[in-house]
Amino acid sequence: MGEEIALHYLLNAGYKILEKKWHYGHLELDIIAKEGHDLVVVEVKTRSGKPFEFPSDALTSKQMKMIVEAADAFTQQRDLCIETRFDLIIVILYGENHELEHFKEAFSPYDVT
Repeated sequence: MGEEIALHYLLNAGYKILEKKWHYGHLELDIIAKEGHDLVVVEVKTRSGKPFEFPSDALTSKQMKMIVEAADAFTQQRDLCIETRFDLIIVILYGENHELEHFKEAFSPYDVT
């Protein structure tokens, strides 16, 4: 449910969605989009009731490394030479309602070397 909420949010914000749940072996990218000239890889985390204090609480360094690896495979497969940004969207569900936080440039590939 969180990924659908994030997808609608991105579409309403003018992003062009290229892929949803893109797989590379056992790795998965939740949403791959374009904003302007940038490729945006979006990791979506959904939680119930309690928000995170910091975006860093949502992703481990291992998860970030796997996201970067999959994004690299995506750009190589598509033969893309494009700036890539890694965003995090946190969706917090409160029964029928939700809260969404979008962290642009949540991490850099250099953070996970």
